[in-house]
Amino acid sequence: MKIRVLRIINRFNLGGPTYNATFLSAFLDDRFETKLIGGKHESHEGESQFIPEKYGVEIELIDHLQREVNFKNDRLAYKEIRKIIREYKPHIVHTHASKTGVVGRLAAFKEKVPVIVHTFHGHVFHSYFGKAKTTFYKNIERRMAKKSDVIIAISNLQKHELTSIHSIAPEKKVEVVNLGFDLERFNSNKEKHRTEFREKYKIEDDTVAVGIIGRLAPIKNHDFLFDTIEKIASQTETNFKLVVIGDGELVQELREKAESIEKRLGKSIFIFTSWIKNIEFALAGLDVVALSSLNEGTPVSLIEAQASGVPVISTDVGGVKDILLEDETGFVVDLSDPVRYEEQLLKLIESKTLREKMSQNGWEHVKDKFSYNTLCSNMEKVYLKALENKGVI
Repeated sequence: MKIRVLRIINRFNLGGPTYNATFLSAFLDDRFETKLIGGKHESHEGESQFIPEKYGVEIELIDHLQREVNFKNDRLAYKEIRKIIREYKPHIVHTHASKTGVVGRLAAFKEKVPVIVHTFHGHVFHSYFGKAKTTFYKNIERRMAKKSDVIIAISNLQKHELTSIHSIAPEKKVEVVNLGFDLERFNSNKEKHRTEFREKYKIEDDTVAVGIIGRLAPIKNHDFLFDTIEKIASQTETNFKLVVIGDGELVQELREKAESIEKRLGKSIFIFTSWIKNIEFALAGLDVVALSSLNEGTPVSLIEAQASGVPVISTDVGGVKDILLEDETGFVVDLSDPVRYEEQLLKLIESKTLREKMSQNGWEHVKDKFSYNTLCSNMEKVYLKALENKGVI
């Protein structure tokens, strides 16, 4: 029996969901057949259609599937998805992230798809909206969970949040499946990529390059890192730069803040690159990867950094502690302790010995745990168990 899976993602923008959906579409075993659909990326986001194309996965774009809530577009997207379900006749509909988690699961439920699965790549249950709007979204997710056969959490902490803290779904319905990636590309041609990256962005060999990778949006909390960088710059003689990789709604505001900091310090520290598609090229040129987010699921940039042998520092959010070895591949610091974040980042900037030690541990830590082979194997087990429970196989 060929098991048909309809996989739906919010939109094809650079980030974890596109990679996750692509690898699950490309590398499940031969019992499975997958159709991958999703919306277009937004103008300020990096486009990611090249990712499924690279791995031979055909996609279908849903024009009306967009990030913002728009009842007219959402209803049209819902109708498009129902039509695809009727034509494709999937045994499983698997939605990824919030918008498709609502529209896609409603369509699948209405069309009586045997098994409905949803992956939380993150959530909006704190730090995004006010209390009323957050409660509204929580209630929607609780209703959607009742229409789901399996909820996928991408870390143990996220499962705890979904089941015990926010009461989105009962524990028996939630499975933990780690993200998985094609990590070999981060462990090859590193010297060549490092030289090319540093030449392109004019970073000297003796300059420590700290990178932050992601959307320039409030939730990523770049202000916190920029303030920390300004404090560190007045404390150290070590040459360093902050490389800001990404784009988004705050790009102009952050550029202006960077200029103000540089004016006060009397030297250039910040480099803005916008989006970089071949991120292994960038990571090879960095010495530290920093994350300062207020909320995360499982940050892809930290997994990829470790695969590249780059030590990391992060605020203690989402599944960060599940994906790195504290004090061995990086540091995790509580958001309420900016002084400690500053101290730990300063250590990484000033100590080449510490960076080299953490670099050696990174690849060994992530190479198997976060490979796409492990991801696919674990997801196949989830699918087969759910199909058996429904009497489909």
